[in-house]
Amino acid sequence: MPAKKSPDPFAEVRTQTLRHRAQHGCGAYPFEDGAILGVIAAAVAAKRVLELGCALGYTALWFAHGAKGASIDTIEFDPVHARLARENFAAFGVANRISVHQGDFVEVLPTLAPGYDLAFFDGFAPTPDYLRTFQKLVRPRGVLISSNLHFRDAETRAYRDLLFAGGAWLTAAIADGDTALSVRL
Repeated sequence: MPAKKSPDPFAEVRTQTLRHRAQHGCGAYPFEDGAILGVIAAAVAAKRVLELGCALGYTALWFAHGAKGASIDTIEFDPVHARLARENFAAFGVANRISVHQGDFVEVLPTLAPGYDLAFFDGFAPTPDYLRTFQKLVRPRGVLISSNLHFRDAETRAYRDLLFAGGAWLTAAIADGDTALSVRL
């Protein structure tokens, strides 16, 4: 008997994101399986979560749902997305736990303190520079979820190669083939 999928408490934000993307012509994509992100956050008992690529807040809501006591830093370049995400966080009663940093990843990341239990990359194509930054910001034995690994550019290929090399991260691909789950060694 197939497993029954649990209802998505944030389905309206997922739908809102898809509708916004179609109207805005932007790259705001909700992660395919938000529930897995909440489960991972709960499993690692995350107290601090870092997210690169907020869009309208779908995945940050899942992190907040899975790790009830966590504080979440999420970075979003687009000011409209940042505003809409903040509105969604307020609507779901978690605005006090989620800080939206509106700006470019490269500018915001150096302002953040190390020690994250969980980090999630979901902003366009990952680069080796981001992986080096995660090495500094994620605590030893902390978890990194990397998405958008399907891009075929040289930077993404280099990111994938470093991630799966085994020296700094213990990594496994998640079933969708576009995402990897890693533990910082």
